Amino acid sequence: MILTVFANDAAQELAANAQQTADKAQQWLGGLTDWAVDMIPKIIIAVLIFAIGWWISRIITNIVKKAMLKSKADLAAVTFICSFLKCTLRIIVIISAIAQLGVNVTSLLAAIGAATVTVGLALQDTMGNIASGVLIIINKPFKVGDYLEFENICGTVTKIEITNTFLTTVDNKEVIIPNKKITAGNVINYSSHDIRRVDLNFSISYDDDILKAKELIRQLVVADKKILQDRDTIIGVFSYNDSSISIDVKVWCDTEDYWDVYYDMQEKIKYLFDQNGITIPYNQVVIHSDKKM
Repeated sequence: MILTVFANDAAQELAANAQQTADKAQQWLGGLTDWAVDMIPKIIIAVLIFAIGWWISRIITNIVKKAMLKSKADLAAVTFICSFLKCTLRIIVIISAIAQLGVNVTSLLAAIGAATVTVGLALQDTMGNIASGVLIIINKPFKVGDYLEFENICGTVTKIEITNTFLTTVDNKEVIIPNKKITAGNVINYSSHDIRRVDLNFSISYDDDILKAKELIRQLVVADKKILQDRDTIIGVFSYNDSSISIDVKVWCDTEDYWDVYYDMQEKIKYLFDQNGITIPYNQVVIHSDKKM
């Protein structure tokens, strides 16, 4: 009898627990259903805002880029402004999509602001590069296509981005220079002016006629069409060395013709001196030998 009563009580308790669990499950499923009914439209709208907004930001950026290129704006400015515009538009798109999910945008922006300050302190060099990139765009010390020398590295500017400037050397190596570093250093811009001076130096023997050598060089300068004849040409004795006389030659040419003039003059003067008996001396070592008989 006692066992029967105990069994009935246990059965009733199990049934009550099962009913309680079933009620909780039903409540949970009901809450999940209500949440789904409420959130699924918001999620769909957020996804649509994100996808369409992302696509529109790309279209707007391309339109601005084409308009700036059509107006012959500086390529570096185009790249920088379009990068900044794209980032800004996409941040707006992301915040708008998140707002559709019921997230408090004000609190989110405050959190982003605090995070930005923290990240900014941790990434001071990066922020410095960005600021320097803005200065490069505004002041234009150089532009895409210019030939620069920086810390003994020479190359043509191929890109100016928010944080870095890209150079391509004559042997086709890409050099990436942080903007903060390049604005703080000494940069030689060989393309900033339309014309450049070519400085050359040649040596003749002490036995040669200086006036004859200078006249031969002058004739070569006059005959070279890439050398600007309306600019002053300097041909003169620079120094007297141990075994030679140094003659300086300074001529002007268009910047784009610099290396052509440099190499042509080096080659042609050698041939011209050879044809006219002018000696280009080289260092010699004379050894005296004392022979004891």
